[in-house]
This record gives sequence, structure tokens and C-alpha cells, in this order.
Amino acid sequence: MRFMLLMIPKGYESAPPGIDLDPAAVEKMMKYNDDLQKAGILLALDGLHPPSTGARVSFKGGEPTVTEGPFSGVDEVLGGYWIIDVKSRDEAIEWAKRCPGGDNEVIEVRQIQEFEDYSEPVQDIVQQYPDMPMTAAKP
Repeated sequence: MRFMLLMIPKGYESAPPGIDLDPAAVEKMMKYNDDLQKAGILLALDGLHPPSTGARVSFKGGEPTVTEGPFSGVDEVLGGYWIIDVKSRDEAIEWAKRCPGGDNEVIEVRQIQEFEDYSEPVQDIVQQYPDMPMTAAKP
């Protein structure tokens, strides 16, 4: 089962462009990343630049509207993620608990939908796009 561990750092929603990270925290996080890799469960990971460098595209009435970051009224943003492949939700949670997160950080654990999780009508549509990763991963 694939899971995405979403790092949500409080305060990152208002971080300026070019913010640097605490080297001691990075060292602890790299050790955690190494543990995930040595366990053979790490599929991907990345940190993200703060929202002040991003944009949001919304679709009210079907029309795209672009809002440049930072975003007012937003109190939780994504700071980075890991994708892991484990046997269960409980195992994913156990790995999230091992993260050396700080007092201002939360990890949300979300299972990635696999091809077989979709209904048959949705699978039929998805199969029309054989080069899509979700189709390629089907059993």
C-alpha cells in the first residue's frame, strides 16, 4: 500500500521566498530519510518552497483564476512529502511517528488510491489512457 506523508509546518504559510533551513533539523531529517530508504519503503520525497513563491489556480464557475502567493486566510500549507510503500495504514502511521518533527509540525498520513480502488466504470475510463502512471501500476 502506498501512502503519502504530508509535512505541514505551522508558520510556513507566511515564510518569505529564499528561507533557509536549520542545519541541525536538516541533519535529523536526513537520518530519518535514510532510515526510510534502508527499510526499502521510500518511493519519493521532496521539500517544497514556501507559498510566497507559488500560485493557486481556482475554477469558480469553470473559469481559471490565478492567485499569487502568499495566500491570505490560509493557516496550513504543505512543506514537503514522502511517498512510502508499506503493508498497512498502521505501519505508515508508525513511520510518521518516527519523524524528527518539531513542535510546529504535523504529518498527515494519506493512502494513495490504487487502480483497483476505483469502481469498474472509472477503471474503464482510466484504461483508455494506458501511459498514465495510475494505469501502468494496475495489476
